[in-house]
Amino acid sequence: MSELRSRAMLARLIGFATVSRDSNLELIEFVRDYLRELGVDCELIYNAERTKANLLATVGPSVAGGIVLSGHTDVVPVDGQAWTVEPFCLSEAHGKLYGRGTADMKGYLASVLAAVPMFLESPLKRPVHLAFSYDEEVGCLGVRGLLEVLPQRIPAPALCLIGEPTELKPVLGHKGKLAMRCHVHGAPCHSAYAPYGVNAIEQAARLIGRLGEIGTRLAEPQYHDERFDPAYSTVQVGVISGGTALNIVPENCRFDFEVRALPDFAPEAVAAELQNYAEQTLLPAMQAVKAGTSIRFEKLSAYPGLATPADSAAARLIAELCGSDDFSTVAFGTEGGLFDQAGIPSVVCGPGSMDQGHKPDEFVSVEQMAACDRLMDRLAAYLSESEHP
Repeated sequence: MSELRSRAMLARLIGFATVSRDSNLELIEFVRDYLRELGVDCELIYNAERTKANLLATVGPSVAGGIVLSGHTDVVPVDGQAWTVEPFCLSEAHGKLYGRGTADMKGYLASVLAAVPMFLESPLKRPVHLAFSYDEEVGCLGVRGLLEVLPQRIPAPALCLIGEPTELKPVLGHKGKLAMRCHVHGAPCHSAYAPYGVNAIEQAARLIGRLGEIGTRLAEPQYHDERFDPAYSTVQVGVISGGTALNIVPENCRFDFEVRALPDFAPEAVAAELQNYAEQTLLPAMQAVKAGTSIRFEKLSAYPGLATPADSAAARLIAELCGSDDFSTVAFGTEGGLFDQAGIPSVVCGPGSMDQGHKPDEFVSVEQMAACDRLMDRLAAYLSESEHP
């Protein structure tokens, strides 16, 4: 087998432990220096604390109609996972490349970066834009700063290619997400006098029950979109905490819930319905027992869904590059919805499978990486054509 063009770059990227809770600057500065050595100017867009940064770079002429190659640099933690290989050191066995982020999604970033010399040697008529972000894994946070400056930095692109792992199959859609936290503040007392207190856990349980009712309603057949799996918007509570001792009526309870919404459904409607139930039904009864009790909602994160039309120019382009118009959707979210919302048509296509993402012994196959390298070759050829369909 011929040497994999992106292998060495993937090894470098895996070596940076860019877990979302930590800085990504070491990786970003490595990429910046690598690009500068090749003569490619780039810009870092920092967070407010200057502890993390996005990277934006362009190869080719400064004209409209280019392609944005977008990916996130952060990875999920390895804490508590039973890895049999070193997670932040690339290893290979049986045609698989192991390490945290190999599938999600440093494999794609490595293929893009390894292709830069080839892009530079190609007679590009349209540019390639590299857009690497931070904190995607915790709510698509970092890319928002990049998108704020993008219209002033580059002419309007024709497409954004989000390289999340899809086994290099073209994906046109995914659900959006809204993550919320609810704080219930009750009134504590000795449990022997429970009726004289306000039990925060019981009130939270009522709210959670209402969320279950909303979720059941959203699952009714008239709300289905069969392009997705599951075919409807979902609601779930993932974290709950409250109380101090069994013989104390709990003063506080907190729970986190999320809505995974079909692209045409506004998940804020779920939060609004729950807040209305809290304010109109629960709070009056709580405050009749004790003034000062409260229910407060806090938005944790959100990103929009993606639904690129199958007959769009973006869909035709990714079908040409992939050699397939067998379009599909994915259950997980991406930054594609935010790029699309910013007016840049977006599709999702990258090496590896999310079946391996976020798991111990995460891997991407050598075959998938080689196929992604070839995709970059086809992209360069396409952008070097004088006219585009």
